[in-house]
Amino acid sequence: MPEQSSPFRVNNFSAGPSSIPLEVLETVQKDFLNYNNTGMSVVEMSHRSKEFTRIFKEAEDDYRSLLDIPDNYHVLFMQGGGTSQFAATFLNLNASKVINEKQAKSSKPLKCGYIVGGVWSKQAKDECSKLGGNVHIIADCQDKATGKYTSVPPASSWDIPPTNELAYVYYCDNETIGGLEFNSDSVFPHFDSSIPIVCDISSNALTRKIDVSKFGIIYAGAQKNMGPSGLTTVIVRKDLVEKISLENPSAIPSHNFPSTLDYSFFVNGGFMPHTPTTFSIYVCGLYFKYILKNGGISHMNNLSIQKSSMFYDLIDSNPNFFVNPIDKKYRSRVNCVFTLKDPSLEKEFLDQATKCGFFEIKGHRSVGGFRASFYNAISVDQVSSFVSFMSDFIKNHS
Repeated sequence: MPEQSSPFRVNNFSAGPSSIPLEVLETVQKDFLNYNNTGMSVVEMSHRSKEFTRIFKEAEDDYRSLLDIPDNYHVLFMQGGGTSQFAATFLNLNASKVINEKQAKSSKPLKCGYIVGGVWSKQAKDECSKLGGNVHIIADCQDKATGKYTSVPPASSWDIPPTNELAYVYYCDNETIGGLEFNSDSVFPHFDSSIPIVCDISSNALTRKIDVSKFGIIYAGAQKNMGPSGLTTVIVRKDLVEKISLENPSAIPSHNFPSTLDYSFFVNGGFMPHTPTTFSIYVCGLYFKYILKNGGISHMNNLSIQKSSMFYDLIDSNPNFFVNPIDKKYRSRVNCVFTLKDPSLEKEFLDQATKCGFFEIKGHRSVGGFRASFYNAISVDQVSSFVSFMSDFIKNHS
């Protein structure tokens, strides 16, 4: 895989928007004023033009190829970021024929199950509650003593309702802020296959293989592992898009919600019912081709393991200097959080890192500390350089 290197490029470890492969950016730069000899930029052309229709279709086809998405799933290119999907996932499922037919057989409101692994899944849970959902917390990963999300409780302690009482299960596969990542497929053995699993893969999308057929809905903000901000990809099983038929839909307010959040609006509108984020889709399409050309998701996974292992080996070898609070089984491969044992050194560490060309390593404002995000565009050499810098910092303060 080509390494990202350029005399004018810094090591951008931002959690998002994040680094994009130089090869992709150079293609964007080359084509920006005159795309494919059309005499116009992608940001100027009509989304109904044959040129953009081809860009849109190729992006979807390549995304399907990368994730091996089955034919009984739709791929939607939406707006609003992952946060909009906190509401959209609940609203669409709540109005779906599948869930309503199940609800008709129950005397109690079906439960919306949430596995709370960090800030983002908590926000999703809160959004569901705000919209009137019958929220049920299946597992809460928060350490009550520290308030931090550092591990996943054993499945034997999960509060799993009977299958006939559960509408769906929601979780975030990788918590960007806290640095906790679920083990691949670790959630599924505990639920009946008839229950739709909803998953936010915003920060680890395209970094490892997933079995799409096990999910009901998978969504991801593009600004971490796919391209620029603005685009949200949604993979949804086709039967979950079909809504229950109502003689008077207005009688049930929960079945009426904004079209921009309605999956059927996109499906029935030919997947482009309004002007999409044309530039984001174009760049993401280039990013998809870049990954396909450079070994696909299997190679991205190998690189993720290599990069994160290099980083955590240094952390674990120096417990008196650096601290990572996450249970080793659930450490994120892509959002590596850490603190310094001596907080008085934090400012110097940040200043020195910046001088050495390592940017955007401050932790999220809600948790502090540091966070280095090793997404697909970050090379092994870049992580190796950062680890060497950290090692030198230790030596200089021993």
